[in-house]
Amino acid sequence: MSTNVVMPQMGESVTEGTITSWFKQPGDWVEKDDSLLLITTDKVDAEVPSPASGYLQKVLFPEGETVEIDTVIAVLSADKSDASDGPAEAPKAAPEPSKDAEQDAPESQKPAPALAAVGSSANSGGTVTELRRSRSSPLVRRMAEEHNVDINAISGTGISGRVTKKDFLNYLENKPAAPASRPAPAAAAAPRTADAGRYAYQPVASDRIEPFTPMRKSIADHMVISRDTSVHVTTVFEIDMTRVAKLRASHKAAYAQKGVKLSFMPFILKAVTDGIAQYPIMNSAIVDRSIAYRQEVNLGMAVAVDWGLLVPVIRNADEKSILGLARSVSDMAERARERKLSPDELQGGTFTVTNPGVFGSLFGTPIINQPQVAILCVGTITKRPVVTEDDAIAIRHMMYLSLSFDHRIIDGATGDRFMKAVKDRLENFPEELL
Repeated sequence: MSTNVVMPQMGESVTEGTITSWFKQPGDWVEKDDSLLLITTDKVDAEVPSPASGYLQKVLFPEGETVEIDTVIAVLSADKSDASDGPAEAPKAAPEPSKDAEQDAPESQKPAPALAAVGSSANSGGTVTELRRSRSSPLVRRMAEEHNVDINAISGTGISGRVTKKDFLNYLENKPAAPASRPAPAAAAAPRTADAGRYAYQPVASDRIEPFTPMRKSIADHMVISRDTSVHVTTVFEIDMTRVAKLRASHKAAYAQKGVKLSFMPFILKAVTDGIAQYPIMNSAIVDRSIAYRQEVNLGMAVAVDWGLLVPVIRNADEKSILGLARSVSDMAERARERKLSPDELQGGTFTVTNPGVFGSLFGTPIINQPQVAILCVGTITKRPVVTEDDAIAIRHMMYLSLSFDHRIIDGATGDRFMKAVKDRLENFPEELL
């Protein structure tokens, strides 16, 4: 009796995953729910548990291979003698009808009458472009739109000519020239990530070259797109965190008895949600020439991990108490570092908070996490002498907060008023909220 192991769908918008490493080898015994392999998507790294107990009979895809969801990637067997010595050949898709084969053929091999028939036939399901797009994932179509790339220009290696994420990334890296018979439209500009040109570094023999991981590629693309999309402006405020430091010290033991570590972050997140309540445009998004004011306040919290950066989302953060925020902060950070977050927990954020202060940074000018319109950067909290209102010198807990916002819809005065509201809340934090 054998059991198939399939590539799981790690979130609604995730259509494929890259096999990063196999924890077991063919012939090894695997208990049900043991970690079998590590996969990487453009959103998260995750360990895949074994669906059953048995010997690992076959590994159908090697490490580094990108595989579509619901594809069989390995086989478990109750009989060890069935195990193979190494990766087997990946299963091949059944042949498609000749009409699809004609549609997937290069343009030079398609007769003009057939193209016209496909484009005009009521039974064809759409034009050649629409048919090809229907065989690419939503992720690939979104990337193509963001990079202003025509999917027709990409040769798909997936099932039935499907254009996979790997195909798209290879296309960007190789920068193929447009065919002479089909010049690219004037508006189709090459993405900045592939337009280094004469500034590209030429490696030397002593260099150690490591290719981008899928997560690193996703981060790189996302950052360039954000810079090209939003008009970034940053404002910096100095915050006296002395009152928050005293409240934290006096309530830390009580929170510890509840199994929660009380850090500074829940106070900051609470101040942010209160600020958003006063200035809801900070929690908005741009739709064409309109502003979408989002009713849910879902705070993204950037977490640095050894293999990159994750931004888990605390949903409905404005409805949580300090205790609830503290629980969420601790839970999200811990599961992010243990690779236990699902991609759905990394989506749907409406405002992001990043905290490089844990590494000693005074402040930063972070890049907005699209399609959001603002991101708050938390600097390190340090004790230093400060001149008080009565001209005395006192030792205070001081911190810088910097806000990067999209100047297309948020004016400088609005950004500063929001930051002033956050500052006032932190410097006069009500103890009854704890």
